[in-house]
Amino acid sequence: MDLEEIQAVWSEMSDQLEQQKKLTDKIILDMTQDRYIRKFSTISKVETLGAIICFVSALYFLFNFYQLDTWYLQLCGAFSIAFLIGLPILTLRSLGKIQKINIIDKNIKDTLVTYSKAKNKVLAIQRLGIFLCFIFMMTCLPVFSKLMKGKDIFQQGSFPIWYVVIMGVFIAFFARWGYGCYKKITQSAEGILKELEME
Repeated sequence: MDLEEIQAVWSEMSDQLEQQKKLTDKIILDMTQDRYIRKFSTISKVETLGAIICFVSALYFLFNFYQLDTWYLQLCGAFSIAFLIGLPILTLRSLGKIQKINIIDKNIKDTLVTYSKAKNKVLAIQRLGIFLCFIFMMTCLPVFSKLMKGKDIFQQGSFPIWYVVIMGVFIAFFARWGYGCYKKITQSAEGILKELEME
């Protein structure tokens, strides 16, 4: 073999190696994108189911709103309806945005910046949801009492303190557990992205 043939073979092998590297990189990116999306699939399904339950409850409140015959019951009903519609929409939109981050089309630094903003928004909405849950707990009791039993608990003179204590403890534990799950999932997804940065 003369020098020109060696150079031609070397050039051909170099091109093949380059193509192989590009193909391997694409496969790695596709697999990483799939792993990243799957991190959020379970929580998205749970939140979608929760949203359906909230929307059905909001419709029930809305169709029976006429039974809320005082301004304070109407205010409680309006807040409850807004909570049951607004929070699930905000949650699902923020989850949708974080899931749709495209790893393949951007460089890793831009992806991490985009992810960080989306993660902060998801966690901020969860914190807002926790705060609003405590208000919702106080507003839905009078509404349920009026719609289910026809009783105005404000006029009865005794607000069921036991309800507030039990529901407050339940919401505190549930909120802490749920927020912990969100933090764990978002940290795990961030870890997947940082693996790409190290390669």
